[in-house]
Amino acid sequence: MTTPKWVKDAVFYQIFPDRFARGKRMTDIGFEPWDSAPTVHGFKGGDLYGVIEHLDYLQELGITAIYFNPVFASASNHRYHTYDYFNIDPILGGNDALKKLIQAAHKRGIKIVLDGVFNHASRGFWQFHHVLETGEGSPYKDWFHFDEDRLKFRKHWGAYPTQAEEKMLQNAGSREVIGYSAWWNLPALPKFNTNNPAVREFLFSVAEYWIMQGIDGWRLDVPAEIDDDEFWREFRRRVRAINPDAYIVGEIWHEAQRWLQGDQFDAVMNYLFTAASLSFFAADHLDMRVINQAGGLKDRVHRMGGEGFANEIERIINLYPRDISFAQLNLLDSHDMPRFLSCAHGDKNSLKLAWLFLFTIIGAPCIYYGDEIGVDGGHDPECRKSFPWDKSQWDKDLLEYAKACITLRKEHSVLRQGDYKRIYTDDKVAVYARFNDKENIITAFNTATEERTIELHFEKKPHILFGNPMIQENKITIPPRSGVVLK
Repeated sequence: MTTPKWVKDAVFYQIFPDRFARGKRMTDIGFEPWDSAPTVHGFKGGDLYGVIEHLDYLQELGITAIYFNPVFASASNHRYHTYDYFNIDPILGGNDALKKLIQAAHKRGIKIVLDGVFNHASRGFWQFHHVLETGEGSPYKDWFHFDEDRLKFRKHWGAYPTQAEEKMLQNAGSREVIGYSAWWNLPALPKFNTNNPAVREFLFSVAEYWIMQGIDGWRLDVPAEIDDDEFWREFRRRVRAINPDAYIVGEIWHEAQRWLQGDQFDAVMNYLFTAASLSFFAADHLDMRVINQAGGLKDRVHRMGGEGFANEIERIINLYPRDISFAQLNLLDSHDMPRFLSCAHGDKNSLKLAWLFLFTIIGAPCIYYGDEIGVDGGHDPECRKSFPWDKSQWDKDLLEYAKACITLRKEHSVLRQGDYKRIYTDDKVAVYARFNDKENIITAFNTATEERTIELHFEKKPHILFGNPMIQENKITIPPRSGVVLK
């Protein structure tokens, strides 16, 4: 099976719903001030109507697909604690808001991809709560992994653990301490028993339902935690039977060959790409204090020269079949890590270089909301700041640069669908070509603080598509901390 054709041409934008925009039709029911610092548990009141009201902004930016963090009913601002999979959170506007959003986005040619949290639910999930109330008498007792003593009420449930139980959870499994298996031993996240046919059918029906409502794909949260290839094969069969062009992308932070054989996912969130981008473009500006907060990414980020960078990019591109490599969701940061700008110690040129790479390399580029106007932030909750709609707070230089990169990619199909070839590398320079039988485009980066001159051989003087190089015969001089694109 092949990946959806539209993904190769897509420009994604990731939205954390609570922090993007408040809709005018929604009531403030007691939210935190929009421009206050983000907190772990607080709500800013962003909603889907707010997204609808700013679709023109996204369209002008050049966005053609939106990936949303979870939108289903949940008692957390990030909504990974799902308690109702068939209803959009009322704080986000409910089902009507998503319906109107899909219609408005599709009218503009923008795809909608939702976050699917199928490994775990929440303490408020009805079937889980039913067992807490009725124990082994509940018909849902096999939907999760419960301790027999709790099911028989010989011990109390620890869904809201005491301080002593919290300490025990650091050294013992959640099933023993609080009575059920929870993801990462977090009591708020009871883990589904996906070996249960009823659970599998429930989760597949959720996936099918929202595809039938018009969404264009699923981003799968921690899918490796469901250690069952057949589960994901069936998931793909059910989703693609309804929409053959639906995009299925998994959150895998490492190499993902297991899931990328064409029968499970179309792609993964390409955090290997993220690490390589930070390592080369921000090499001399890396803030390791911030990067060490980046979870599964931190051990992969280190200063890297041009040759090491090119080697790593070639390795990443060749990890998977060609069709899948072109569908990879390439990103520089996300809700799960510090923002790129903060990882780069606030150095804007590092971000600009990485953007030019993001939009000229194989794979589908994704911008995390607000990066384009200079929003920064360390690890959660810092990386989940509210979008500042006061334009006086925008870094307009970054915004125009992002738009230029997106426009470049859109105007040249070879940057979306052409092959890749390394041309030249040294300690601070990396040059590659994207080519097909109609066009040959060269992108060159200079990460040094002084200009660099390199020798390339051209049949005729190249045309400058991007940047300000000096070209004399076969020599190209690239300004410091910048990139250029030639045709």
